[in-house]
Amino acid sequence: MRWLVLLILSATLARAEDERAGRFDYYVLSLSWSPGWCASEGARRDAPQCAPGRGLGWMLHGLWPQYEEGWPSFCRTPRRDPSRADTRAMTDIMGSAGLAWHQWKKHGRCSGLTADAYFDAARRAYEAVTRPEVFRKLPKTVRLPARVVEDAFLAANPGWAADMLTITCKNGRIQEARLCLTRDLVPRRCGEDIDDDCRLNGALMPPVD
Repeated sequence: MRWLVLLILSATLARAEDERAGRFDYYVLSLSWSPGWCASEGARRDAPQCAPGRGLGWMLHGLWPQYEEGWPSFCRTPRRDPSRADTRAMTDIMGSAGLAWHQWKKHGRCSGLTADAYFDAARRAYEAVTRPEVFRKLPKTVRLPARVVEDAFLAANPGWAADMLTITCKNGRIQEARLCLTRDLVPRRCGEDIDDDCRLNGALMPPVD
């Protein structure tokens, strides 16, 4: 019986990786709360985005091609990889060229787009989101229900519905806001495997430095 379980798991993993580029159903736009990431791991890495005074809030983690159930990754594509200048140009909204390169390698290749078009789409999707100003006014680290973060995004972005957005937590902190988008970058309902909100009533949210 165990060999059957392992066979099924290996088949699932094989489907998830090395897929052909351009075959997906929708995107997930992932925004990371930079102060939370810096508090949990970024500061230990001496990440430039965590330097005092940077004043960074919601940063672009990535734009991820998604199936209605599951997602592709590390796809095969004839498209050339981005240059160092291409990835460096994304640091203003992603924090580092290294993250931009990783996102291209794992997710961007699966879009079927050129690197330039993929990063342009990611930037347009990020800039189309109104990020709630209230979180930039936190005087200190606060504990709050994760639902408050979702409600703030919905209030700041009329036309969004709760099933289009998921708030995630990690290590007791607000981690990310994930918005589901059509291939044309229009907000849409998330698949069931993405629509899984953090349910913490006392999630930590560090302030912008």
